[in-house]
Parts: sequence; C-alpha cells; structure tokens
Amino acid sequence: MIPRIAIVGRPNVGKSTLLNRLARKRISIVHDQPGVTRDRVSVDLEFGDRIVELIDTGGIGIVDEMQLDNDIHTQIETAIRSAELILFLVDGRAGVHPLDEQVATKLREGNRPVMLVANKCEAESTRDDLGEFYSLGLGDPHPIAASHGDGVADLIEAAILRLPPGESLKRTDPALRIAIVGRRNAGKSTFVNALLNEERVIVSDIPGTTRDAVDVRFIKDQKEFVAVDTAGILRKAKLKDDIEYYAQVRAMEAIRSADVVIFVIDGVHGVSQLDKRIAHEIMLHHRPTVIAVNKWDLVLEHSTTEKYESYLMEQLPALHFAPVVYMTAKDSKNVSACIGLVQSLAKQASQRVGTGELNRAIEKIRDHVRFRARPGKAPKIYYGTQIEVLPPRIVLMVNKPGYFAPAYKRAIENSFREILPFPEVPIHIIYRRREGNPR
Repeated sequence: MIPRIAIVGRPNVGKSTLLNRLARKRISIVHDQPGVTRDRVSVDLEFGDRIVELIDTGGIGIVDEMQLDNDIHTQIETAIRSAELILFLVDGRAGVHPLDEQVATKLREGNRPVMLVANKCEAESTRDDLGEFYSLGLGDPHPIAASHGDGVADLIEAAILRLPPGESLKRTDPALRIAIVGRRNAGKSTFVNALLNEERVIVSDIPGTTRDAVDVRFIKDQKEFVAVDTAGILRKAKLKDDIEYYAQVRAMEAIRSADVVIFVIDGVHGVSQLDKRIAHEIMLHHRPTVIAVNKWDLVLEHSTTEKYESYLMEQLPALHFAPVVYMTAKDSKNVSACIGLVQSLAKQASQRVGTGELNRAIEKIRDHVRFRARPGKAPKIYYGTQIEVLPPRIVLMVNKPGYFAPAYKRAIENSFREILPFPEVPIHIIYRRREGNPR
C-alpha cells in the first residue's frame, strides 16, 4: 500500500502551490480566490526508493459560493483519516489565524502524526518570527517558501522519515490511466464514486462543481488503474474566469495523457456541440475510447440501444468504431462493464504487429481500396512499419503524402482496423515520403 501524505490548512496558505512544487508540474489549480480546490487532488511522487501519494485538500473553514462547504469538509476529513502523515500548512507572514487554531485543535485530537509547515517564509525576518506558532501545540514549524522552492526539499526529506517503515516501492507495471470526460452534469463524478463505491469526489446538481482534474487510484482484477475525473467542458465564450479556463486546460491535458478515455454522454440531453468538440479532441490524439451513455434509466422508456447507437453513429461518426456502454451511474448499473471495456481497448491498443503482417495488410489494401486520383497524382504505399503502441502508430512510406486525400486516409485506417488486431481503437498513421526510387 502506498503511504499517503495529506496537506491541510485554512484557505490561501499555499497548499496547492506546495503540491505543484513537489510534483514539479501543475497538478492543482492555483488562484488567489479562496476555495478553488474542492475535491481531494492527489499525485504519486517518487522520493529515493519510496513512492508516496500526496493529497491536496480544500481550505478548512472555506465558505463556498456554491454552498458545497459540507462536501468540501467531508473530503478533507476523509483525507485526514486515510493519511499516514499530515502536513499542516500555515501562513508564516500572516501569523497565527483563528482558523489555524481550530485546525490545530482538530489535528491534536486525531491520531495521525502532524508536521507544522510555515509557508511564505521567503524573507529571513519572517523565519525569525515564527515563535508564535508554537502556541498551536504541534512542535517546531518548518519554514518554507513553496512558490520559490526554499526549504521544500528539506521538508519532504523530513516527511519521508516520519512515515511508517516500508519496503522499496519501485513500480514495474504502471497503472492504466483513464480520463473521464464529458460536458457538465453528464454524471462523470457520479460514475467515479460508483466505480469506487465511495464518495471520492463531490457530486452536485450545480454545474461546475468539479474544477481540478482529480486522480483516483483503484485496483480491479489485480490491475492498477488511475481514473482522472475532469471538469465539464464548456464553450470558450462561457468561461467566466481563470479558474474555469485552467479547469478546461486540465481536462484537455487528461485526454492527451490518458491510455483510454471514458467519454460520458448525457443520455437524456443527447449529443451536443460540446460533445462533438470532445470527440474531435479524442480523435486528434488517437485515444482509445469507451462511449458511456449515462442516465439510461431515463432514456429506456422511449428508445432502444439499437436506435441510440444509430443516433451516436450519425452524431459522432469519427468514433464509429468505439464500443458503447449504456449505464445509470447513480445506481451503479453497468459501471463495471465500462472498466471491462477499458481493459479490452488497452489490450488492443498495446498490440504490436510485425512488419511482415503489416505489409501483407498493405497488399490487401492496395488490391481492395480503390480511390480516384488525378492523372500523375496517384497515391502509392510502398511499405510500412509500426513504431509505437497505446495508441498503435504506423509509418507508411509513400510516393507523396499530399496525394492521400482525407477520404482515402479514412478508408486506409478503417481497412487496417478490419485486418489488424485493432478493431475498436484509433490508429495513428503517419504518411512519410520515400526518397529515391522505390524498391
């Protein structure tokens, strides 16, 4: 089991900044507005021979504009209960705040080891004035400046020493990353909670509840997965502020970095322009995808799976090969089936075909796929090779890439999908000009 370190504290003391500093990349959204982080945002980090899960939490004592205060505090309490070590962050420049005292009381009553961390201590004078934090009864404050990185390396080194002894945890089999995407209120967070059988992320009827891309680790059939719950995609014109903008950026990043995407469609409202934009993004990055039609219990009265599948083919033609599952996430119906399909797609997308098999497929395509071309501009494929998996990436050596019209490229990809062991996943085909005379 990977040990967990939870970062807690009142709003705006720099919890998300510290997580991002330790991860060496932007994981949590950082903003001056209090209460940006709502869910538990976590990341696995490797320090020496240990791997730890670092968890960023919402600000304790936050008053949320969407009235999600209780949900946020539930997430914080869960993070505290499940952590082997707590980093209690305070603002070294501001001194002891009444909310700090409330948090300290809560932590002293618990049975988890706590390290007191004074952030925003860039100036030497600030470090000299930390004496008042001893009143919190949690020992020596560790001075850091998360935004600049000062003292952060020493902090994590001391934190690792406070963790229970554990064996070296170098991963040999990386977890399969699943991005869960869709427009607002399609049921993505409900799906994640049903998958884990716990309230891991906040669910609300209020649009825009999820802001960060939230990583959730779980094990099924002895295989480790990381499900990434993302913010609902919005039209650019609808983005109200920087927070929503960065939430959208994270959602798009989640698609690009996923091994498999679960694309949640609101079955009641059907496919929107935003859904089509998401489908375009998925295909742009050649991500294997499960289309999960949610709220199927409400659709079943006036439709069938056959009718809805025809509708999806018409609305999302670029994803015509993607498997479809019909689910009701709030009742956990068919949620496990999604993960079964994810495993199947990952297996397909991980296959590598030999050069001989690939070139036999090319011969079949030459014989059966006809395309009208202008005289002297006939497209020719000489040979090909597969260079990557997840997704399958194939380089075709051709006479001139410009001769291959989009319709012909689609026909070639569809033919490869029929002939090669990639029936339900996108294939990334690179057309490269062969210099000199073909063999």
